[in-house]
Amino acid sequence: MDNNNQNLVITNEEKKEKVRKRYQAATSEGLEVIPARPKVDFYEDTRIMRVAIYIRVSTDRAAQTSSLEMQHKYYSDMVARHPSWILVETYADEGISGTSLNRRDAFNRMIEACRKGEIDLIITKNVTRWSRNILDGIGVVRELSNLKPAVGVFFENEGIYSLDPDKQTILSIHNILSEQESRSKSSSMNSSIEMRFSHGIFLTPPLLGYDNDEDGNLIINHDEADTVRLIFYMYLSGCSTDEISKKLMGLGRNTKLGNAKWTPNTVVGVLKNERHCGDVLSRKTWTPNFLNHKAAKNRGEHSQYIRRDRHEPIVSRDDYITVQKMLFNAKYGGNTYLPKLKVTKEGALRGFVSVNPNWGAFTAEDYKNASLSLSED
Repeated sequence: MDNNNQNLVITNEEKKEKVRKRYQAATSEGLEVIPARPKVDFYEDTRIMRVAIYIRVSTDRAAQTSSLEMQHKYYSDMVARHPSWILVETYADEGISGTSLNRRDAFNRMIEACRKGEIDLIITKNVTRWSRNILDGIGVVRELSNLKPAVGVFFENEGIYSLDPDKQTILSIHNILSEQESRSKSSSMNSSIEMRFSHGIFLTPPLLGYDNDEDGNLIINHDEADTVRLIFYMYLSGCSTDEISKKLMGLGRNTKLGNAKWTPNTVVGVLKNERHCGDVLSRKTWTPNFLNHKAAKNRGEHSQYIRRDRHEPIVSRDDYITVQKMLFNAKYGGNTYLPKLKVTKEGALRGFVSVNPNWGAFTAEDYKNASLSLSED
């Protein structure tokens, strides 16, 4: 070892020895202590607190109403029993999922009230009532804890107070478990739907022209069926969807929901529904993200199942297919009349079919059949 390195080693050892002696000589004798403010026990806190109650149920079924009312009464009584708590408001979301904050109007109003300094404490049943989304759940709790003054959230079932630093990791774990529970429920629901559809058990939501019997079968509603037939007849006759919607309003015809307001999109929805010709197609849409519940068109991500002639049709299948071609053609700039494929019958181009790029209705099979039709001459 050269002299420079040896000097460096000696210097480091000397420094460490000085540190040891300084700490060994340290003493609290003569030290005046200014005590910290004692931590407040949530259950024994006697400060005046403006309290909000948050309750939520995920469906708007009658059975869930009792749950909502019981939560309201239970937590209102809890606040009333505490001598220093003042109830500000009970915020309730009914029929709203906990996986997103987008449609939770009551929840968002409550958080806004916290930002304005109107609330000191929020009481809720458990973490799943608060949120089933990790980012939303933890993010809002952290925002509230950073307000001046901070707003705490008490999760009764878990016994967690969000302003207690010792419980924040536990709260994060509960949020993770809550989101995973939602993920599992979504996966289970998708599996259940797949099993139902693969065995020909279809969902039959309300549809203009039909009523549902006790077994969910579609039974023709003759008054509404007349409206459906009129829509198909007018479109096949060359009327636009805008003209049809205005005509229906002029006649006072109602939608399935009893609404006399018709739009072109409402008309298109009637024209596109395959159930009007007696068929049922399942899994037209799916939900890519269980957190936001936004539906997306099924473009092959999931199997689809179709049952033809499942119930009595209102319009013929030929009329339905023709209308679909007309709608598709109109989408790509064609007029509402169904174009006809023209086959060259003579000369060097015999058998060739003219193609118009605006015709979106025809498939490769249509062009093939048109070309082969000459062989029948």
